[in-house]
Amino acid sequence: MTTTSGMTTGMTTALRALEAALDAPLLDGIALGNWRWVVRQRMGVVRDALIGLTNTPDDGWLAARGGTAFRERNALLARLGGLGPAVLESAELEPVRQELRRLLIDIGRHVQRIHDMVYDDVELELGGSE
Repeated sequence: MTTTSGMTTGMTTALRALEAALDAPLLDGIALGNWRWVVRQRMGVVRDALIGLTNTPDDGWLAARGGTAFRERNALLARLGGLGPAVLESAELEPVRQELRRLLIDIGRHVQRIHDMVYDDVELELGGSE
């Protein structure tokens, strides 16, 4: 399984930055346009970090979990991509903010599952607690 701590750190930083942008107050006029642009840019960083999380398990039972994680990652990327235009164009931003917050939680869970697979792979290689 290939996952580096740099990728994990990048993901954590990207998620925190997007969360901070979502929590910024929405103001009319130029400030609202800036908010939209900052959120959209930070969504791109999260997307890149999510794409950068790789897992290539060698063991059969981990390979099945890896396939599930791959499909989950693709679903998260699709949700993220679908929200991009809404951030820039939606007249009602609060539902978009709420959906992005839910997505952040789901991405966090996905990252945890990837970490769990890495741990299980290392434990399997070392022989566990036998």
